[in-house]
Amino acid sequence: MTTQLTTPSAVTTASVGSTRHEAPSGGLGWAVRDTMAMVWRNLVTVRRVPQLLVFATVQPVIFVLMFRYVFGGAIKIPGVRYVDFLMPGIFAQTVSFGAINTAVGLAEDRTKGLIERMRSLPMSRSAVLAGRTLADTFRNVFVFALMTIMGFLVGFRLHAGVLPFVGGMLVLLLFGFSLCWLFAFIGLSVPNAEAAQAAAFPLIAPLTFASTAFVNAESMPRPLAFWARNQPLSAAVGAIRACVLGGPTATKVIISIVWSLGMVLILAPLAIWKYRKVS
Repeated sequence: MTTQLTTPSAVTTASVGSTRHEAPSGGLGWAVRDTMAMVWRNLVTVRRVPQLLVFATVQPVIFVLMFRYVFGGAIKIPGVRYVDFLMPGIFAQTVSFGAINTAVGLAEDRTKGLIERMRSLPMSRSAVLAGRTLADTFRNVFVFALMTIMGFLVGFRLHAGVLPFVGGMLVLLLFGFSLCWLFAFIGLSVPNAEAAQAAAFPLIAPLTFASTAFVNAESMPRPLAFWARNQPLSAAVGAIRACVLGGPTATKVIISIVWSLGMVLILAPLAIWKYRKVS
């Protein structure tokens, strides 16, 4: 007769495995509490390392100055000053490049073993990723405020009023939140933070620069113009640009919201699945 011995490591593994099945039983309230805890954890990191926020604004400021004073004189947009056309594109570019922080942050947590530790805790499976994406979205609010001040300093003006501008910013924040889920998947798919940044740029570059953020699509070759008119960042730019310049707005806002919600519905489950599988 064979006697099966239970080692302490086996007991620990079994207890962790049983603990992992407790989290979903808490329901929606459990998931919300865990998510808010992770949001706070990521925001505290920004507070303790303010350089993260400072460096997040340096690149957009450089792009504002470069396009406003270097390229701005050569780019003509009929019926509108280029600086007013430019700033909505800069806002969209800011949230797009800022979403890379989600990939880098999750890759760093994975390298340090924090992801594996969090997976062993009795917490919602979605909380780690939702907390990270929401924290990066809250960070964008502060970056938007700084970029708006910068825009006013270089001549940017609101033509449709403050409330439409705030509404356009909310639409853009939703787009940034949806994009964070894409980079959450990337951050969990690469071995370290350097690889996350390297993998993110080939995706974000065509999304940002092959768009209507800085120029009209009419100046592009036909296949590129088709892409520029029918991609999510251009939809977000069109929405906030309409909120800034005035004119027909509702359709553009709805199109951007549909893009963003569709991305969340597809990318969030994909990122959560990757989180469960990551070792």
